[in-house]
Amino acid sequence: MKKLLLLSVLVLGISTTQAQMLQFGVKGGLNFANYTGGDVEGFDFKTITSYHFGAVMEVKIFENFAIQPELLYSTQGSELDGFSQQIKNELGYLSLPVLAKFYLTSNGLSLELGPQASVLVSERNNVDTGDSNTFDFAIAGGLSYKITKGLFVSARYAAGLTEPKKEADVKNSLVQLSVGYLF
Repeated sequence: MKKLLLLSVLVLGISTTQAQMLQFGVKGGLNFANYTGGDVEGFDFKTITSYHFGAVMEVKIFENFAIQPELLYSTQGSELDGFSQQIKNELGYLSLPVLAKFYLTSNGLSLELGPQASVLVSERNNVDTGDSNTFDFAIAGGLSYKITKGLFVSARYAAGLTEPKKEADVKNSLVQLSVGYLF
């Protein structure tokens, strides 16, 4: 009986400590997406404005360091302009960024950096642009600021490392502006 009581107190203590170090939340915002890198002959790439939304979790490791995994739906792609036609290529991804979060100041300013893996879940084109790869990998980095204990804003850049289109030597390039709330 004493062992059961001791184990219960230990589990309760660990869960209380973990609750203070673990926060869940939601976020959403604007994407400014384009293709970079290679060249599709005769076309110029133009930025598209789209959106992202999803869930965020912050796991505090130390006072000034946390790990922040997110699960987002994010639309990316580009508009191609050339040969007297405009082609809009919008790719919908389920993205999983896992960011190291370094708090730079005590008032909530932080630097975020880490990998982002994405799986293609939808594609919308006004003209057939060829086959898309179903997986995208990127490096993401940016700044975040906690306005209150729960409310935050962030700005991030994600540089694609894989090709979203099979026939084109291009990479995704993404700027995200977000607002979110941690509970």
